[in-house]
Amino acid sequence: MRSPRRHPLLVPALLCAFVALVARPTNAAAGVGRREDGDSGISAQVVRLYQDAALATGRYEAGRQEAQAQRARERWFEELLGRERREIAVLREGLGRIARAQYRDGGGLPLTAQIIFATDPAELMRGQHVFSRTTLAVDNAVEKSRRAEARLAADEAKAAAVRRRLERRSAELDALKRDIERTLEEARGQLQGQADASVAAGSCRGAVRLDQPQEAVEQTWVTPVAAYELSAGFGSGGSHWASRHTGQDFAVPIGTPVRAVGAGRVVKVSCGGAFGIEIVIEHTGGYYTQYAHLAAVTVDQGQSVAPGQWIGQSGTSGNSTGPHLHFEVRVTPEAGSAVDPVPWLAARGAPVG
Repeated sequence: MRSPRRHPLLVPALLCAFVALVARPTNAAAGVGRREDGDSGISAQVVRLYQDAALATGRYEAGRQEAQAQRARERWFEELLGRERREIAVLREGLGRIARAQYRDGGGLPLTAQIIFATDPAELMRGQHVFSRTTLAVDNAVEKSRRAEARLAADEAKAAAVRRRLERRSAELDALKRDIERTLEEARGQLQGQADASVAAGSCRGAVRLDQPQEAVEQTWVTPVAAYELSAGFGSGGSHWASRHTGQDFAVPIGTPVRAVGAGRVVKVSCGGAFGIEIVIEHTGGYYTQYAHLAAVTVDQGQSVAPGQWIGQSGTSGNSTGPHLHFEVRVTPEAGSAVDPVPWLAARGAPVG
């Protein structure tokens, strides 16, 4: 059963770096041969497709957020128009009251006649002056509101046009993302097919060369993959293990770059058996780390590695029920000496969870 990581399983941030394949011969080691250029190309293609998918997803999300902002702006304009209309209604109601009162007081007579027959002409003139000012204020408010409504109508038309463009762009990006994901799935299948062939033959094809991520890793110790979900933990039971699970599984898609958790030297690269394609690295302090069920390796036996360096790509080779990285910490290079890797990494400043 998988336990969720605090952040979602997404394309790792490290995959935003451009990668290119640099093919070169590898040193012959036990069971390690040379990888053909075509085989190397699949590994590089998978990484490039991860990058393309991340960019397409980012652009799609940016477009969606922009559309949401535009819709929020339209709602704000609608609320503004509603307020203007309510204010106009209040002003018009006040004008109606004044007009009705004037009619009752003046009997509908012309202003000259009202002055002649008024008992207090000065008071009548003051009332007429107030009425005129009120009428002017109301007329001004009505005209102001009409101008605001005209501006609003123009803005709404612009907003609608922008929204249509954003919706078209979002649909285009969505189609692009689906196409990239479909191509990526096909490339993953080819990569895993090569890995399965290597395991069946019991001989690794050799290391591929992928450009390392542009973002330097400053930590001395890191997790073996940048983003993941945890699955089977150390010591858990199951039908796939002779006794108890000897490592920590990180659920990641096929082709995800696998990192050296710390500085060390590659002491084993092998294919075949329950672990499928695996790498073992020796670290200072007498510890070893194992990375198993890989789809490809990017280092040679005997090579020194740095913290965070890409050493392979995850897969589902060997005795595996699905794509994941099996990670172990051992006190010897061989199986049977494993310790719980989660507290081991946490003690070195690389918490898992």
